Parts: sequence; C-alpha cells; structure tokens
Amino acid sequence: MDDSALSDDSALSLLDRRIADCRACPRLVSWREEVARTKRAAYADWTYWGRPVPGFGPADARLLIVGLAPAAHGGNRTGRMFTGDRSGDVLYQALHDVGLASRPTAVHVGDGLELYGVRVTSPVHCAPPANKPTPGERDTCRPWLVQELRLLRPTLRAVVVLGGFGWQAALPAFAEAGWTVPRPRPAFAHGARYPLDDLQLFGCFHVSQRNTFTGRLTPAMLRDVLRTAARAAGLSPADTD
Repeated sequence: MDDSALSDDSALSLLDRRIADCRACPRLVSWREEVARTKRAAYADWTYWGRPVPGFGPADARLLIVGLAPAAHGGNRTGRMFTGDRSGDVLYQALHDVGLASRPTAVHVGDGLELYGVRVTSPVHCAPPANKPTPGERDTCRPWLVQELRLLRPTLRAVVVLGGFGWQAALPAFAEAGWTVPRPRPAFAHGARYPLDDLQLFGCFHVSQRNTFTGRLTPAMLRDVLRTAARAAGLSPADTD
C-alpha cells in the first residue's frame, strides 16, 4: 500500500515498526543487543526489548518532547521512550503534574500510561554506550525524526527539546521536514523560546540524573517549561505550582 493512502495514525504506526527494525548503526546494534543479553541484575527476569525504541504518544499530538536516546536499562529494556529509568520518572511525574499524562510513573508498556496531546521521541532511537551517540549515528538516525515530524505537522504546534545534543539534532530535522529554521541557528538554553513558522520551539535542560540530582533542573523548572509549551500548543495544562 502507498504510505500516502494511510491515515496519520496508521502511517505513524508503520513508521514506528520500521524504526524498531532498523540496524543501520553497527556500534549501536552491538551495544543494545549485548545489554539485552547480559541485563542488569535487578532486571534478570526481564526479556529486554533490545531494539530501536520508537516514539510514544498520539498521532495528533500538539506538543512534542524530544530527548536524546533510550537508556540501556530503560527504553532499551521496556521498549518505550523514557520508561523504566530515573529520567523517565522525572519527566512523566512532571507531565502528570501539569495534566498531560494519565499516570505519574512509566514502568512498562502495559502499565496503562496515556499522554494527552503529547508525543515523546528522540533523535537517536538506540541506546548508545555511555549515553553518548556519535555525530555520525545522530545523522544516520535523522531521517526517522524527519519522517515523524512530517507526519505530526498537521497538528504539531510546540516542541520541547531536552538538552543541547537533542537541540543540535532537532534543528536540521525541522529544516528538512519543511520548517524555516533561521540562520544562524537559534542557540540552546533552558527556557529559550523561538518561533519556527507555525511552531514554537522551547529549550529545557535534559532530565538526566546529572541535572536532576544536582538541582540544575528542578521539578518546578521542568513543570514551568512544559506548562508554557502546552499553552503555546493550544493545550490546557493544570496550574499546580
């Protein structure tokens, strides 16, 4: 079937399946599969996903959150973005606090978590060694993000990018997907806000343990960015602070 004949929901589901089958980066394939074989002792009884992790959330999302890459024992274990790791605990708690998620935790794919008007994705879909994909791996993975952005464009009105790596990866993808990205490209900063045609782009420190444990990113700071972005997207976030 011609992809253009699919509904947005069906086309996004097809894209997700294609992403999950990708083997384009040998280093990442080797690492994610080795992690899935050896596991972490705490998850010895788990069958790890061990594949690229597609985006999570509805096809008609108005707000997109762009991270970095799946965690070795988080998304690479559970098969869902930001699920089963400390970073996800922080992100989904904040989304729940502002009324954009049905639950404050993300444990496994069947836990009943729903996102309201929000989708979560990343520029690199495989767990990388030391949480550091290479620029080449980032660029190899970019076409998946470009396709996802094109499918989301009819409803997408705001994007929150978590961290400088995600920011550097996302801007070329937005340009390739058809948005006008100014030159020089906007600089990443926490709380930064830039218009891209019909889209509002927001920067936010990543929800990594390094940032959240040191207080560089607090729950209140994260909620503030998410709430502002949700309003820009035409959603109605809860005012919890």
